[in-house]
Amino acid sequence: MITTNLLYALGTLAIWLGWYMLFRGVWFGFQLFTGPATTRDANRRAMLTSVALAALGLALGWLLPPMRETSTEGVWRLPIVWFVMPFTAWGAVVALLMVGVRFVQAAQALNGREALGKHKAAGIWLLVAIGFSVLYFREPANTIAVLKGGIPFGINTAVVTLLLLVAGVGAMAFAARSTATRGFAKGIVVQAALIAGSFVFGLPFAYLLITSFKEDRDMSSPEGIIWVPRVTERVDYFDPRQPMYEASLNGQMVEGVIIEELDADRVKIDIYRPLSIRGVTMDTLRSELKEVPRKAEVVTANADGTSIRGIVIEDFEDGRKKVKIQQPAELKDQERIIPAGETEPVRHIGLNVRNYPESLSYLPPETQFGLVYLKNTLLLVVLSIIGTLFSSSIVSYAFSRMRFPGRGPLFSLMLATMMLPGAVTLLPQFLIFRSLGWIDTLYPLWVPAFFGSAFNIFLLRQFFMNIPMELEDAAKIDGCSYLRTFWSIMLPQIKPALAVIFIWTFMGAWNNFMGPLIYINSPENMPLSYALQLFASDRGGEPGYLMAFATLTMVPVLAIFFFFQRYFIEGVALSGLGGR
Repeated sequence: MITTNLLYALGTLAIWLGWYMLFRGVWFGFQLFTGPATTRDANRRAMLTSVALAALGLALGWLLPPMRETSTEGVWRLPIVWFVMPFTAWGAVVALLMVGVRFVQAAQALNGREALGKHKAAGIWLLVAIGFSVLYFREPANTIAVLKGGIPFGINTAVVTLLLLVAGVGAMAFAARSTATRGFAKGIVVQAALIAGSFVFGLPFAYLLITSFKEDRDMSSPEGIIWVPRVTERVDYFDPRQPMYEASLNGQMVEGVIIEELDADRVKIDIYRPLSIRGVTMDTLRSELKEVPRKAEVVTANADGTSIRGIVIEDFEDGRKKVKIQQPAELKDQERIIPAGETEPVRHIGLNVRNYPESLSYLPPETQFGLVYLKNTLLLVVLSIIGTLFSSSIVSYAFSRMRFPGRGPLFSLMLATMMLPGAVTLLPQFLIFRSLGWIDTLYPLWVPAFFGSAFNIFLLRQFFMNIPMELEDAAKIDGCSYLRTFWSIMLPQIKPALAVIFIWTFMGAWNNFMGPLIYINSPENMPLSYALQLFASDRGGEPGYLMAFATLTMVPVLAIFFFFQRYFIEGVALSGLGGR
């Protein structure tokens, strides 16, 4: 029995096929007028056939009752449908589709033998479809649900979309009308695809960067993502009732307010910044204090029927704000208490750069605003790169050029280590490092780099083996030793491969999170990757600070890539590491 859902699915298929054939007809129509005379008859037949099939598909789709119900006055909906069914039903559908494909291929076969092979393949797929169908009907609980919907278009949007598509088809037809411009047409498509892909894959980074400059009020909006950040105007304000002072605590500059007079010259300060020790108190001499301004927010409000502009000098717990009026001139310097929700901040398009220093101020004081994390990361990166390049290159040179007993079995054994998952060797490595007393140190994170990497050794060995032996023979004739030949003759020949290993090692060491998680306990030994995770768990509710800190950790990686991208791309082309 034909159900409403089945009619909807058939109508949807007919409409999509109709639109496809319509644009196919447009393409052959442009080819008819721009192509050579020898192909005009074929293009005319293809155009007429496509237009006829398009009219049939669109008429069939819109004549079905369920399809007419999807459109309302002034809004046209392109129908879509999807079937929710178990894998046995999907297997049967795919197998039946393959049966149809094989029959079409058999009809287009060049000879009877090829057609017979396609018919045999169709028969096999038919048996597969029957098998899946039997499995489907054996389970009574199996059901098929139909999800129906549509893509709404206003009349103007639909017309503009169709015109743009027709214009695009026409542009491609004109670009491909001669042999000289066929490559140009293909280049347009390739470049458009690359630009579209770059846009799609660049959106997350763009969102990260833009969010790092947003204020909290722009993080969410009923209108969707806010792509243009705005900042609130703030001015310096010296509060005469509760002045802000700057002092030194353990060599670090802090800001706070006086909460107690201890004696004639000693006071107790409640620290306001940095944010990591906010609320901590300290004793200091009044003579060592320096008054600094607050950053007061500029707002507009309505006071006694007059529109005013001023700065917020005090926030009350119930949401009220005390505003010092700046405009109009006749009310300047007067103070008004504005009820909660009746002030509006003065904002303009700009970047909230305060997120960056404030995100760093949340870090523990002993990290010196993240410099300790950066120092640890740079140490790991430099030592890992030196160790990896030195050990992998010298071992690969020995395997490729030197003759010694057991070279083949040792190389095979080394390659076999690539099959061991990291989780298998994790516990033995931890026990070894613990016995050496290296836990909560950086040694486990960079010392293994000096023992080579199986993949890097294999890669460099293949490069060394492609270097002509004549270069090495000439070096030997000149009296060079193995090490001199390795350093002066062979290494310069494999710069692209070394550049690739350099970049991968840099990225691996910079982004290494699992190693520090296992071996590091104290903050003074943490690298940036581990610090970023801790920062996310601690300040995850403040996206602006989190994105700012994440951006700071990404900048060196991006800089390294852009500076070395020439070597990187050359190495990828030569080594085949594009999918690594």
